[in-house]
Amino acid sequence: MSALATPGFTALCAAEEVWIGEMLEARVGPHRVLLLNVEGELHAYEGVCPHQGVPLAEGDFDGRTLVCRAHLWEFDAASGRSLNPAGQCLRRFPVKVVDGQVLVGEAPLA
Repeated sequence: MSALATPGFTALCAAEEVWIGEMLEARVGPHRVLLLNVEGELHAYEGVCPHQGVPLAEGDFDGRTLVCRAHLWEFDAASGRSLNPAGQCLRRFPVKVVDGQVLVGEAPLA
């Protein structure tokens, strides 16, 4: 099965386009999704801060920590859990690479 014909997933880009320490914002169905490359591992999260819905792509990503530009909320990029303040978590989307293409699930994980 080719990457473009994977049910329930949307092809975003070639895996080589998202370098270690980079992020890419995209639409996956009705969702704004942020794809992050954390030390060579791809992670996808809902692309808005749970605090006030500010696009996370407008913030900073140092390769390990994602920081919202609005109120400087910090998230661990590998787990999606908030570091400051604690107790929040970004909604995660499934990610896989098929035939060199990054695919993101069209619905967040439960």
